[in-house]
Amino acid sequence: MVGKEIIDLSQEIYGGMPVYKSLPSVSMTVYATHEQWDGIENSSEQTPSVYNLEMSEHTGTHVDALNHMDRKYDDQSIDQMPLSMFFTEGICLDFSDKNVNELITSGDIAKACKSCNVEIKKGDTVLLYTDHYKKHFDTQNWGKGPGITAEAAAFLGKKEIAAFGVETMSPGIPGISNREVHKICGALGFTHYENMVNLYKLIGRGRFQFIAFPLKIKGGTGSPVRAVAVFDQ
Repeated sequence: MVGKEIIDLSQEIYGGMPVYKSLPSVSMTVYATHEQWDGIENSSEQTPSVYNLEMSEHTGTHVDALNHMDRKYDDQSIDQMPLSMFFTEGICLDFSDKNVNELITSGDIAKACKSCNVEIKKGDTVLLYTDHYKKHFDTQNWGKGPGITAEAAAFLGKKEIAAFGVETMSPGIPGISNREVHKICGALGFTHYENMVNLYKLIGRGRFQFIAFPLKIKGGTGSPVRAVAVFDQ
């Protein structure tokens, strides 16, 4: 893309990768090889031509559909959500001072906007950088990341954003705010991305184009995405 800088914000997907505590583990096995296709017998080398991939919709960097938030939004599956929700302007706010299991409030968000000299606009995707991925991925603290409060979720929803995104496996803190955050997203009609990476590359750079299209899963409650930030050069 001439004159554009594209920053990848997505985790790799691989067998045995960390997933949220209640979700299925990821299995990635060889289904077919080139040696099988070419009729090469007794080869010392097996080069995959097709993998069999087993995982939930909520694996790696993914977006939640509104029907994931509550049973009352059953008709708002991932294939029914407008593509405009996944192709927006974006900003990234710095919360790298937050520690394990520390909450992010609406006051923190307002302060971060002022510090970064950005404004949350209608239709934005707001990414929350906590540095949790670099500090704790695949460690005992990976599931204990910072998360937003219910009132912070309501604050973002009332700004009429398309979505927000976090580096952690859940947008709120499980057992404290996570369930409420999901309910508020459903009620106010916006969503969130989880398990994002490279957010540190966006800090201090202002607004960017955010793109993260989901798979068109019929009736799906979410989908892995290849999330990117695009800057004009």
